[in-house]
Amino acid sequence: MIVYNITVKVHPAIDEAWLLWQQQEHIPEIMACGQFSQWKMFRLLDQDDSEGMTFVIQYFAPSLENYVRFTEEFEPVLRKKAFDKWGDRFIAFRTVMEVVK
Repeated sequence: MIVYNITVKVHPAIDEAWLLWQQQEHIPEIMACGQFSQWKMFRLLDQDDSEGMTFVIQYFAPSLENYVRFTEEFEPVLRKKAFDKWGDRFIAFRTVMEVVK
């Protein structure tokens, strides 16, 4: 199992709208690509939120091939849509992990 982990700090002016957009539009679009079997979203606690809240979104792929297919075929368009909508009012960094049994 591969976990695609995206950590996002969101500007306070857009945090509520961004969260709704994630839940109602962006995450469903990512899941519709068919490369991930599930997702989870978290809000980081015990930190300074004065510059914005931080969220973690994890997408679970059955194989590395699914993740690679997503990044090559679907992610560029979805990432552009996010930047077109929100501009520089968020910052994200991504990691890829493998579940260890």
